[in-house]
Amino acid sequence: MADQTTASGTAVLRFSKMHGAGNDFVVLDLRGGRSAPTPQLCRALADRHTGVGCDQILTIEDAPAPGVVAAYRIWNSDGSVAGQCGNGARCVAAWLVRDGAAGEGDFVLASPAGRHGVQRLDDDRYRIAMGVPDFDPAHIPLTGFDAADSYALQSDGGTIAFGAVSMGNPHAVIEVDDIDTAPVEALGRWLQAQPTFPDSVNVGFAQVTGEDRIRLRVFERGVGETLACGSGACAAAAVLRRRGRIARRATVALPGGDLEIHWPDDAAGITMAGPVAFVFEGEWWA
Repeated sequence: MADQTTASGTAVLRFSKMHGAGNDFVVLDLRGGRSAPTPQLCRALADRHTGVGCDQILTIEDAPAPGVVAAYRIWNSDGSVAGQCGNGARCVAAWLVRDGAAGEGDFVLASPAGRHGVQRLDDDRYRIAMGVPDFDPAHIPLTGFDAADSYALQSDGGTIAFGAVSMGNPHAVIEVDDIDTAPVEALGRWLQAQPTFPDSVNVGFAQVTGEDRIRLRVFERGVGETLACGSGACAAAAVLRRRGRIARRATVALPGGDLEIHWPDDAAGITMAGPVAFVFEGEWWA
């Protein structure tokens, strides 16, 4: 997917539009040393009225070491960077398979959060190794608290109880009785603005509907509410499993579709499986 320049000197940036369970992306091939997008370009691409429209931009980059097919980075729709994106990882995996770079069988990707094994499943589905959930407040980061299964902050509306974990990016998880009536945007923005989360936070609203099933909505930092959040699904499953609320294998139902989460034991890495789709190919004339 090499970029071009027109006869008039206009740069042409080729991209793929993809989504994983409704969480949508603009995918850019930066292998070969191409420059990373500026925050201004990210905002222009992500704009749903005047641009391509997406939750995040994914950049595919040269492999950092032998045994890794490629690296990827994540840029939010507001131009800020993110440390991890589970749905994006599946899209990157599918893009590399279509490109021929991944070869046959399972393979490994690198993200800002580390390395991730990829397993191909049937029907355009992929399973991603997302790493071990990290509950250490210093690593989330979450300041002003000692490690616990639940934390609390006082808001004008009362006490807000939440769990917190890092999946390579910070997550707060609030258990609610009904996600349809949860104040996702208002409470999500409030929690993201609290100084106890110095890097802001992705806020998940989780409703347990069975031992092996959760309903989830996520208000992402730098994006807003998305149809799905892969790392958020892992975070919700990990927080609720630690409380004994769900089994180690669970389906997380998000507005855009279902993700399958498996956490074999507390010391093991968590995996996420779900769908991926190519939407269209395009060119951005800068």
